[in-house]
Amino acid sequence: MAGVVSTGVRNTVQEKVVARRDPALLRWSLILACIIFLGLFLLLPLVVVFANALSKGFGAYTAALTDPDALSAIRLTLITAAIAVPLNLVFGLAASWAIARFHFTGKQLLLTLIDVPFSVSPVISGMVFVLLFGAQGIFGGWLLDHNIAIVFALPGLVLATTFVTFPYIARELIPTMEALGSEEEEAALTLGASAWRTFFRITLPNVKWSLLYGVILCNARAMGEFGAVSVVSGHIRGLTNTLPLHIEILYNDYQFSAAFAVASLLGVLALVTLVAKSIVEWRSERDMPEIEIRPVEEQV
Repeated sequence: MAGVVSTGVRNTVQEKVVARRDPALLRWSLILACIIFLGLFLLLPLVVVFANALSKGFGAYTAALTDPDALSAIRLTLITAAIAVPLNLVFGLAASWAIARFHFTGKQLLLTLIDVPFSVSPVISGMVFVLLFGAQGIFGGWLLDHNIAIVFALPGLVLATTFVTFPYIARELIPTMEALGSEEEEAALTLGASAWRTFFRITLPNVKWSLLYGVILCNARAMGEFGAVSVVSGHIRGLTNTLPLHIEILYNDYQFSAAFAVASLLGVLALVTLVAKSIVEWRSERDMPEIEIRPVEEQV
């Protein structure tokens, strides 16, 4: 077995060495193509956003950000993300732990359902919540009788955002938990540790970087969600407009400078997300144990 493992590792290393012998022209052509693509579709839009945001001066920029409707949109966006992300955190941990550690009927169905928000348009998901909880929806009459507002209110925004973003944390954790295996957890249980103690002392520390990575992506997606939130919000200024919706209203009202000023906040969020993502990747790679490659004879 050791010889087989060593041979596999050695073949992988040899493949990497061969890959590095590719023609220099091919390597630099691919690198240049990536740089051009990123420049056109990532850096250039960010530059345009910040340039237009400051086109009328810093005073107009700060005025757009301190407008009461803008402040309300910022506050509502933060509140929605602050509720949706922890909900997805709990769901992601529970779903990934169940899928990676247990065998049960419907496991493949659960995996498929987790991917539904990736395949369904956010607008359709928003319409589903309207059909369920709107005034003419299935539960609309009961909600009206009990004076409970979901659609065109904060609960609707949270539901729509949670639905759109719930795959992110689960999909980051499932491969990690499956790759780690359950040997350490089984050893802890054998030594008398409870299931919760095993989870908090063994499982959670082992997946902390994947968990943080998923939370970062989930938070960025929650703050930038437009389609589903647009359907369930009602576009009520100062009450149900999040940042993306407020940007759309400003742009449709031909307040381009103010629209780009508010959009720059989402641009900053994107940059912060990229930096945080890079830090998490670097820390996770640094914490990975180094694999020592030895000749087959030494391993035997």
